[in-house]
Amino acid sequence: MNTKLSAGNTIETRCTRCNGVLNHTIVAMVAEKIVRVECSTCHGVHAYHPVKVPKEPAAAKGTQKKAVPSRTSKADPEAAARAEWQALQTGMDATQAIPYDMNRVYRVKSLLSHPNFGLGIVQLVIQPNKIDVLFQNGKKRLRCG
Repeated sequence: MNTKLSAGNTIETRCTRCNGVLNHTIVAMVAEKIVRVECSTCHGVHAYHPVKVPKEPAAAKGTQKKAVPSRTSKADPEAAARAEWQALQTGMDATQAIPYDMNRVYRVKSLLSHPNFGLGIVQLVIQPNKIDVLFQNGKKRLRCG
């Protein structure tokens, strides 16, 4: 039903005051274009705002999604620590190990013997009182003097 619109006809459009799609009366037209309308609910006169037609979904247009590359898993830090331990173990002499003491000061690459974790090598000194030590079971942060 394509009837020619003119001033005084009722049309459904968006109201700027009510913020909804409601019935409006056409107030002014330029050629065949609607310019101003009056809301039948709030009687506000405003510029014509046509109802937007919803776009069809992108999937319906026939576009294909791009292939997403699979994520590679990050290296296991414990496995890396074990590999590093194996590499350093060849140069270690257990008789040179210093017994671990909380109140002692350690240097990087010092060999120490811990009662629970066993033989370890100091990798990092964190001031004022912590050290990172690599043991066979992995890295541990210990307190020191």
